Amino acid sequence: MSVHLSRVAVTGLGVVTPLGVGTQALWKGLLAGRRGLSRISKFDPSGLRNENAGQINDWRFEPSKFGLDKQPDEAAQFLLTAAAEAVADAGMDCRLCPSGEPAARAGVVLATNFGGSLSWESYMASLLAGTPSVAAFGDFSFHSALATVCGAFAIGGPATQLSVACASGTGAIGYGAEFIRTGQADVVLAGGYDSLAPSQLSGLSLLRTMTDDDIRPFSANRSGTLFGEGAGVLVLEDLALARERGARIYCEVLSSWQNNNAYHLTAPDSGGAGMARVLQTALQKAKVAPDELQHINAHGTGTEYHDVAETEAIKAVLGAAAYNVTVVSIKGAISHLMGAAGAVEGVVTALSLCHQTVPPTTNYGELDPACDLDYVTAGAREQYIERAASISAGIGGDNACVIFGRAQ
Repeated sequence: MSVHLSRVAVTGLGVVTPLGVGTQALWKGLLAGRRGLSRISKFDPSGLRNENAGQINDWRFEPSKFGLDKQPDEAAQFLLTAAAEAVADAGMDCRLCPSGEPAARAGVVLATNFGGSLSWESYMASLLAGTPSVAAFGDFSFHSALATVCGAFAIGGPATQLSVACASGTGAIGYGAEFIRTGQADVVLAGGYDSLAPSQLSGLSLLRTMTDDDIRPFSANRSGTLFGEGAGVLVLEDLALARERGARIYCEVLSSWQNNNAYHLTAPDSGGAGMARVLQTALQKAKVAPDELQHINAHGTGTEYHDVAETEAIKAVLGAAAYNVTVVSIKGAISHLMGAAGAVEGVVTALSLCHQTVPPTTNYGELDPACDLDYVTAGAREQYIERAASISAGIGGDNACVIFGRAQ
């Protein structure tokens, strides 16, 4: 007996990034080649390998707009703001259910690397002072933002929190799409969030993935990545129901896949084999041939080994067609947003499909013979795109990929 699987539409987008609040600030900034990196000012960055990051500046959050009586952790503030934009962009009621009751057919999948990282700092300070803070402990919990979003938007369906390192945001889109595809939900908020804090940046600095210079994806003079904060949320919806209500459709989620390199904590495996498998499987699930892919929003961290491995993975899967595909990294513009990275990159991929335009790989430096694909280095480019992939990889060897298709 055949099982009906629903098609999945992207009907709403929302972000908070170092280029500003909202998708327009992000999209216009990317197309113009602007950069959102600055010296960290929210805490003392002395001792880190690099004192620059993708920090959210001039930030203000009003908890009353979300029915909250106190400020949640800053990472949750980014998330709630991005979610509110995405829901409004989708033309939906702010609580997803006009009656105000929890919407049983609405779900949420969130992704983060560090949860409420600034609340973690507060909790540890209180613990060391001998006066442990219950409030700070609750706010840094990974469950806190999930519960807050469900309450703010009256989501009563499936709710999941992922943390698979820097593949988390892309994984959230894939999981959310599966909730709809398999009939568990009609609409899902899928997104990722993280904020900058001393403890996590100290750890990332010790792992030496952070450059002491600048982030230059796919360039010969690359030396590592830089990290940042923010949030990205996509409204995923049953395509038939979206059409029925006359929703604007950015694109479709055709398929997704996740895997693990099973190789090393931080280093990619030989030839990017894990990334090759995740891209190949996602394409197969989407029934998209290698020569039918026009664009890839790459992980592109600017680290010495990863950028080569990702390039090799793309060539291993696409073969000669790899040279006909645009491959961009937006991390040179906004930095690596950790658990939010894949979600924001998913938003940008959806915008590329909608506008038939790809942003440049900002801050590209020198040509590397080992990275020989079309990285769109001379500014934004109009391009025919029918199908696109967004790829993420993370510490621990996790990989995730989503295949998007132009709205039909």
